[in-house]
Amino acid sequence: MERKLIFSSEYIEFEKQSSSRTQEKLRYAATLIESLPILSTRFIKKLVNTDFYELRVSVDNEVRVILFSADDENINNAKTIIFLNGFIKKSTKDYKKEINKATQIIRRLL
Repeated sequence: MERKLIFSSEYIEFEKQSSSRTQEKLRYAATLIESLPILSTRFIKKLVNTDFYELRVSVDNEVRVILFSADDENINNAKTIIFLNGFIKKSTKDYKKEINKATQIIRRLL
């Protein structure tokens, strides 16, 4: 299965500001999402009470969280994925702010 990936300007900026090693891991994760028919819950999770998913990428003892949206409730049936924004996870408090940012991005894109 081939999925179409769309990258928001906020996500592109997040990736550009990351180290080359982090960029490599982010691109690899995107390739997996694009091409694998069944996506593992080991690195992709649906965020409770939102329309968003998170992708976690671990680099140098830090976790990068990428928030994204899909065109289907079941991520494995999705044909289009929109990468919205990314952040370095420091605490669970980061999520509320980043979810609000993702909501604004998705509204702007749609």
